[in-house]
Amino acid sequence: MRNPIRPWPMLSCALLVACANGFQSQEPAAAPPPAPANASLGDPGAWTSTGRDAAEQRYSPLTQIDQKNVDGLGLAWSYKLDVDRATEATPVVVDGIMYVTGAYSIVSALDPRDGHELWKYDPKVSRDVDRQGCCDVANRGVAVAGGKVFVGAYDGRLIALDAKTGAPLWTADTVIDHKRSYTITGAPRVIKGRVLIGNGGAEFGVRGYVSAYDADTGKLDWRFYTVPGDPSQPPENEAMALARATWYGDQYWKFGGGGTPWDSMAYDPELDLVYIGTGNGVAWNRKVRSDGKGDNLFLSSIVALKPETGEYVWHYQTTPGDSWDFTATQSLILADLSIDGKSRKVIMQAPKNGYFYVLDRTNGQLLSAKNFVKLTWSSGIDMQTGRPMETPDADWTSGPKLIFPGPLGAHNWQPMSYSPQTGLVYIPAQQAPALYAPDNSQTFKGKGLWHLGSQPIALPEKPKELQGIADLYKGQLVAWDPVAQKAVWTQDYATIWNGGTLATAGGLVFQGTADGRFVAYAADTGKKLWETPADTGVMAGPMTYTIDGQQYVTVEAGWGGAFPLALGGISTVAAVKPQARVLTYKLGGSATLPAVDLAPETLPPPPPVTASAKVVGHGRELYNRYCGMCHGPDAMSGGVIPDLRYLTADKHLLFNGILAGAYASKGMPAMMDVLSADDADAIHQYLIQRAHDLQKQLAAGSGKAGG
Repeated sequence: MRNPIRPWPMLSCALLVACANGFQSQEPAAAPPPAPANASLGDPGAWTSTGRDAAEQRYSPLTQIDQKNVDGLGLAWSYKLDVDRATEATPVVVDGIMYVTGAYSIVSALDPRDGHELWKYDPKVSRDVDRQGCCDVANRGVAVAGGKVFVGAYDGRLIALDAKTGAPLWTADTVIDHKRSYTITGAPRVIKGRVLIGNGGAEFGVRGYVSAYDADTGKLDWRFYTVPGDPSQPPENEAMALARATWYGDQYWKFGGGGTPWDSMAYDPELDLVYIGTGNGVAWNRKVRSDGKGDNLFLSSIVALKPETGEYVWHYQTTPGDSWDFTATQSLILADLSIDGKSRKVIMQAPKNGYFYVLDRTNGQLLSAKNFVKLTWSSGIDMQTGRPMETPDADWTSGPKLIFPGPLGAHNWQPMSYSPQTGLVYIPAQQAPALYAPDNSQTFKGKGLWHLGSQPIALPEKPKELQGIADLYKGQLVAWDPVAQKAVWTQDYATIWNGGTLATAGGLVFQGTADGRFVAYAADTGKKLWETPADTGVMAGPMTYTIDGQQYVTVEAGWGGAFPLALGGISTVAAVKPQARVLTYKLGGSATLPAVDLAPETLPPPPPVTASAKVVGHGRELYNRYCGMCHGPDAMSGGVIPDLRYLTADKHLLFNGILAGAYASKGMPAMMDVLSADDADAIHQYLIQRAHDLQKQLAAGSGKAGG
């Protein structure tokens, strides 16, 4: 075993839950078209995995669309996804078929020439499962290999489908404990005949792990846990023995520990190493989780494993003792860089904590690290130890602290890309601070509940104060030189939560934006060369492919996820609605999108407030604790989940019934297992008060954020 850089103590934080809209299920059947020769596996015109290849560079060698002609791009076709919720997948094109996913893990196979549907598979994820996970019912795509399509369902199933027909071939239950809130949102990877998948759920109290299943049979081959388990039991292997020495107290294993590897992976076939990124701890607050001590391996780490056995090889911990939700689950990119005159095999990451890391991927040695955004929690990286140098402002366990970045991170799941042509990495960066306030008394309370060791998110209810906070949130595309560790050019955005990036040999970088645009820049200079309306917020990573000699660029568009759900009123700066579609462009394309109605919703006349100010105040606390992570803090929705200030008269009458599960089939989970009838009444009275507040604001025309 290698442990080149010892872990380091830190903080953590995270966000979100979801609620829901309705959906329509369609049973497919049309036969797929014959596969054109130029879209076969391994062809430069194909896009065969979520990051295009095992190195996860998200770089295409295609050059038909370039800096000179990109302004001739037009919409070739669009495809409406079933549910207007978080749309986060990068499509895959293999053997002449495009595979896309949407909310609730629904898979569609499309003809990439014109977007017509070939088949659809709905795994029938229960629509009230939202409460079991963080950050919306998203799915980030499929893996395709050996005539099979592999998808991780939000409820924890890994499913293999026939690539031509969509017929299910096998299903594996990846959840080790159904009394815990495990989910899957990431795309699987297929490596050496094995399907690798990680799980999510750290905020809710789970033990992280990545699993490998036989691609032909679905049989579990190996499992690597990312944090230690019950200390009364022997550790599963040497890696867990190493990790256990970095945890303290008797609470971490009751909470589960966290460390979920919910997104990024990469593979080096020459070294035969698979790399995974791991997530935050649970509780976020290290004082609650681990007596305020220890590096807590393997939280927020990059870990190298042997793909045939899952055996630990090395690790590097980006945020020791993580207490801020500074996950290391963000994009992992493999490349060969010339550093100090020597070619080095590197792995690069820009995780939530705000540093850009370049490591030697053969052994995990830290080569360089530099912050790419404003930080207040750390003043730099000690290159002798590889550890961040924490500032006095970093520790929030004894009192509230405003920290840059917050749990949304300096870079979240939106994938970055690397161009060997320019030598630059294109990062969807953001300034997104947070006020962390401790709850040091928290204990594990069971499934479907947040376990953060922090106070619930709350925002100012006065529009001008809210706008002041919204102004702190700034989005940016950063073209980063990983050798010089500096920004070469940047593009500023109206707000955070902008999309992933695609780099091409045509000298282009494509990115969607939170405020509803799809944009192409010159990869070398950052000059904007083309822009088109997407009519919704774009978060996903774009891709490009060729069919019949024609190059296309595709992006999945659709608003949702942590930002609009957990920070509701702040996210309305984006001024978009969640229209979930696949958008595909080509030179000379002339298709159009249907018009989007952005007119504000009419506020129904609210009933009178009948409770005392004390009861209404209690309702606010209960709302922010149990409802705000979905419907937005202080009853200000981000537009993805219904804004409860707009309850109609019939919903006011049915309010307690809705909390009891009347709308479970529509995606609103039952909550009366944690709320009493008096609690429900207090929340209802608070929402009525907030409706009256909004009525006054609309009459006065005051405020921008929070609407």
